[in-house]
Amino acid sequence: MKKFRISLLWQVLIAIATGIALGQFLPVPVARIFVTFNGLFGNFLTFAIPLIIIGLIIPAISDLGKGAGRLLLVTAAIAYGSTVFSGFFTYFSGRAVFPELITESAHTAAIIDNPGNMALKPYFTVEMPAPLDIMTALLLSFCIGLGLSAVKGDTLRMAAADFRDIVSLLIAKVIIPLLPLHIFGIFLNMTVSGQVASIISVFVKIIVVIFILHILLLLVQFVLAGIIGRKNPLRLLKNMLPAYATALGTQSSAATIPVTLAQTIKNGVSKNIATFVIPLCATIHLSGSTMKITACAMAIMMMSGMPVNTTDFSGFILMLGITMVAAPGVPGGAIMAALGILEGMLGFDETAQALMIALYIAMDSFGTACNVTGDGAIAVIVDRIDGKKKISCSIPKTKTVFQIYTIK
Repeated sequence: MKKFRISLLWQVLIAIATGIALGQFLPVPVARIFVTFNGLFGNFLTFAIPLIIIGLIIPAISDLGKGAGRLLLVTAAIAYGSTVFSGFFTYFSGRAVFPELITESAHTAAIIDNPGNMALKPYFTVEMPAPLDIMTALLLSFCIGLGLSAVKGDTLRMAAADFRDIVSLLIAKVIIPLLPLHIFGIFLNMTVSGQVASIISVFVKIIVVIFILHILLLLVQFVLAGIIGRKNPLRLLKNMLPAYATALGTQSSAATIPVTLAQTIKNGVSKNIATFVIPLCATIHLSGSTMKITACAMAIMMMSGMPVNTTDFSGFILMLGITMVAAPGVPGGAIMAALGILEGMLGFDETAQALMIALYIAMDSFGTACNVTGDGAIAVIVDRIDGKKKISCSIPKTKTVFQIYTIK
């Protein structure tokens, strides 16, 4: 008998709806139980974020450095450029559009940057100090990851892989299952304190804007691919629509790889290039995820009255492009990997992080579809750059790539 399972998206949507509904009449003593849980879970998340950063980023960077030479560097550079472009494209679009959508009334109602101002208080709190500062964890991860990619020893690399598995289990078995309850508590608290109507109305507007932006991003990617590859960009994009539709349904870059690969070859990309680029880009190219994280972060900062400036977001986007390498293959990987820099570089607290996760997951399908469709554009560009050369290449031995490449 097949076990029935509700996807994380539906769990989050149910949690939001239930929190809003019960917030209308639930007795305050009962509601405070969930607020107490939120405080404990938020503190645990603060403790876990540096561990998540170290556990995911070190093996991702170290394994990426053991690839197929020039072709790997070319593909990684293009993928990173596409991801960073997505972030800046979203940032400047958001600067132009979001102030009109996020009104002053929403700004004054949604005091999400200071949970202490909310109506309900937890019964008690337990301090859970993080073992490392966020920036320390990031710098340590980059240094060790790059170092492991340059040395031949396997001891520390194997330890990093084991630690990655532990962190992945922590995310999959503890954080993700408890996340809907945490989001339920956040929206329950906001309903009691009269903030939820403003936030939901803004959320809907932001989702519409991000949907439009991700379509525009795909058009830019394929126009550029068409110019470089000397092919019709609209035909290239049309051929990738089956991969887009599959990603919408599966919400997984991994499960979509066979379709993405077939449609990329249909676009005239050589099989040798396609079988290298598509699985690799499923690991390192997350332009759609970067777009969602950047837009959601801007919206929440504007709602909470936090300053949004180009200097801070430039560093955030450049760091996010690197951090996204650690995201695939882990449930909720992109937003989980981004929590560290959201806290360390933009000052997000646990309530803002919970809202960020809820808004991100609500658009999970569109981000995944944008990621995998854009992989096809990168393959066309790489094929034009290196396609005339006879290349014998092997796929980098990252655990994530091997997992997703064997799904056929």
